[in-house]
Amino acid sequence: MASHVAGPDIEKLIKLLARLPGLGPRSARRVALHLIKNKDQLLVPLSEAMRVAVEKVQVCETCGNIDSASPCTICTDTRRDPSVLVVVEDVSDLWALERASVINAAYHVLGGTLSPLDGVGPDDLNIAGLLKRTAKGEIREIILAVNATVEGQTTAHYITDQLQEQAKELKVSNPAYEPIRISQLAHGVPIGGELDYLDEGTLLQAIRSRKAFE
Repeated sequence: MASHVAGPDIEKLIKLLARLPGLGPRSARRVALHLIKNKDQLLVPLSEAMRVAVEKVQVCETCGNIDSASPCTICTDTRRDPSVLVVVEDVSDLWALERASVINAAYHVLGGTLSPLDGVGPDDLNIAGLLKRTAKGEIREIILAVNATVEGQTTAHYITDQLQEQAKELKVSNPAYEPIRISQLAHGVPIGGELDYLDEGTLLQAIRSRKAFE
């Protein structure tokens, strides 16, 4: 009995779809079949959108967001409060907060969390970029919107220590310097929870009930 039900081109499409989050081999086959049956309405526009994404999508040089321009749409939005900076682990967390419309601030994407077991250290994250932004003196509050995991909290503690050390150095050179307020997400985010899987109401409560990081 043949192991494939279609030609190599379609099988390649199915295998690629199966590598997407939430799709297994069977789901990928259903998606591929649906795309092929609706070639003009779905497959052609999708392939064109993906071609444009390959050519234009890039990482924002300021915050680490993904967009078709750098600085990104969020960083160039003059309606946002530049004195408040929300620090997140991943772009998906940034998009989750934006989807919920819970805060109108600037963002900074770390690109992950500290994890010694996985060989992820401070130099592997965008922490240096964060300190560079805070050194300018324009930011008054940092919200550590990291996930409530061991790695997330470890990263939050490390960033807090780095910001406090930076504040001491800036205070020496500028006695009038006021340290940045550091806060974290409060009630609403369960232990072990990840922002991208939370509903808008939970995210809103977490932002509104934020408190100083301890």
